[in-house]
Amino acid sequence: MTVIVLIAAPEGLRGHLTRWMVEVHAGVFVGNPSRRVRDRLWDLLATRIADGQAILVEPADNEQGWAVRTAGTDRWHPTDFDGLILSARLRRR
Repeated sequence: MTVIVLIAAPEGLRGHLTRWMVEVHAGVFVGNPSRRVRDRLWDLLATRIADGQAILVEPADNEQGWAVRTAGTDRWHPTDFDGLILSARLRRR
């Protein structure tokens, strides 16, 4: 299963995602697209997210069974702590 969360996304991105996934709540999409479709959707989101945020949770062969991708501004970053993926926010100075 794949989950995509969009925050402050530009017009049209949510509508494009509904072609491939179900919007279970505003900005939260769930589905089972193929790896090829998922990668193409992510390329589109990452290039068009602008000042918004995009988070993709996808199946992976690791301890947790999933991996995270993030794009956009002011975002959390997946960080590996001895094989455990946690989210960290970079400090602003």
